[in-house]
Amino acid sequence: MSENVQENLQEDLPKVIEEFEKKCQQSPNNVMAHHHLGLIYLKAGRVDDAIKMLERAIAIDPMSGESMINLGAIYFSRGDIAKAQELNEEAIRVMPDTAQAHANMGLIWQQRNELDKAIAAYDKAIQHNPKLATVWVNLTSVLTMKGEDERAIKSAYKGVELDPDSPLAQNNLAVALFFGGEFKLAKVHMEKARELGYSVDPNFVNRLEQELA
Repeated sequence: MSENVQENLQEDLPKVIEEFEKKCQQSPNNVMAHHHLGLIYLKAGRVDDAIKMLERAIAIDPMSGESMINLGAIYFSRGDIAKAQELNEEAIRVMPDTAQAHANMGLIWQQRNELDKAIAAYDKAIQHNPKLATVWVNLTSVLTMKGEDERAIKSAYKGVELDPDSPLAQNNLAVALFFGGEFKLAKVHMEKARELGYSVDPNFVNRLEQELA
């Protein structure tokens, strides 16, 4: 979505909705108008209308990968993992270099507890865009679950480097450091996560304090 649209959304959402609805009515085959209206509906909390607009954008242009990615995110948030997977796989087919679709597939495989597939998907996302902090943060979680402590720490540090104010990035670094045996550093980043508003797992806090005792 363009910066102008973003600014207008903050100023007067109903007015922007009316403007884009008119665009869609006047140009029923305008892919971007339908795509943007879908995102605007989503911001307004009109999720069903957002789905219809994004589906319309895909119907107009079956190569509209961005619409597939956004529609997949909606279905993922609703718990329809199968539909989210279908949409993101199709987005990758039409836009193989899109980092976000690969990142979304990482989340989907993680949700399915297919950890090796999740790692592979996150690696592909990083290959296409190494500056997506959330991908490094999510990759850290999977690597930690897999017991790949050294790589998890490297991934966690990258996530914090890209987004130092992310509570989750700080927490995941703390956890990765804990399992890597770096207990003092783990406490530093655990406290940072707390300062940023993260609700740290009490069991993790207890285990860390025991190691530091």
